Amino acid sequence: MGNGVTFLTIYVCIRGPTCFLVEGLLWDSAISEDDGAPAPCPAWMSAGLARGGFPQTPKAPREGRKSYSPVKRRRKARRLSVAYEASEGEEGAGAECLQTPSWQPQDWRQQLDNIRTMRSGKDAPVDQLGAEHCFDPSASPKQVQRYQVLLSLMLSSQTKDQVTAGAMQRLRARGLTVDSILQTDDSTLGTLIYPVGFWRSKVKYIKQTTAILQQRYGGDIPASVAELVALPGVGPKMAHLAMAVAWGTVSGIAVDTHVHRIANRLRWTKEATRSPEETRRALEEWLPRELWREINGLLVGFGQQTCLPVRPRCQACLNRALCPAARGL
Repeated sequence: MGNGVTFLTIYVCIRGPTCFLVEGLLWDSAISEDDGAPAPCPAWMSAGLARGGFPQTPKAPREGRKSYSPVKRRRKARRLSVAYEASEGEEGAGAECLQTPSWQPQDWRQQLDNIRTMRSGKDAPVDQLGAEHCFDPSASPKQVQRYQVLLSLMLSSQTKDQVTAGAMQRLRARGLTVDSILQTDDSTLGTLIYPVGFWRSKVKYIKQTTAILQQRYGGDIPASVAELVALPGVGPKMAHLAMAVAWGTVSGIAVDTHVHRIANRLRWTKEATRSPEETRRALEEWLPRELWREINGLLVGFGQQTCLPVRPRCQACLNRALCPAARGL
């Protein structure tokens, strides 16, 4: 090139796989501008050298030469795997299983197997008198059966299964439907359900809830936990049991006083819990979902027969060597 100027094309690789093509003019240091002194490097080149590389300042291409643009090597795309819980009907459709929870109680599987063994006789009150046995399976239409399930659960709060079953028998003898309850005066309803716990409050809640069911749900019960717990006198345990018994859907673990007590005695919660609802959330964090439906009846019967609230029968329990409470830990 004339006038002491050389056209230079340089490939520069800077800290990685991306290669930049730098094109510019290089001045011949042997040619002087004035009194024979060496010509300085252009400002763009000095800046590049100071940084250990060349800037990517675009230069006007020389006439007759092809203009180049910085060339970047395309990086290989990385695949991100996301594990999620498959909904009903998606099992086996390429969904990945959730990873094992980071925390699980020590010896919980052995403890659970021992409880299953102790409960194999299915002779606890809950096995004959629980919510699954209090409604009329021949009642028609199906919504009547679902209504009776909900009422039995409302009556069962703070009440022994035997007392709840007796109240349900008296109600069913008069024809237990939404219409029949709305036509029954409070005094008669109280007489029918007595002596369930807090029977006066339950008379009020039953009347209010039944009216809502007639007005908003056509005499049926809601099919979601959120709508169920919004009804007067219906708590989370009742809602999850209603979903399981009335609708055949496992929405969560039903935790009553027995499940709450036993879960804490076995240290099935990472930290001690103070309420059944707190225990439910703690259990659902680690207990496999396929056990959620079984665990309520299993532990309720175990609590009725062996792991009693006062003076538990630890000597007769197969978990006496595995239970922290039995070992005084």
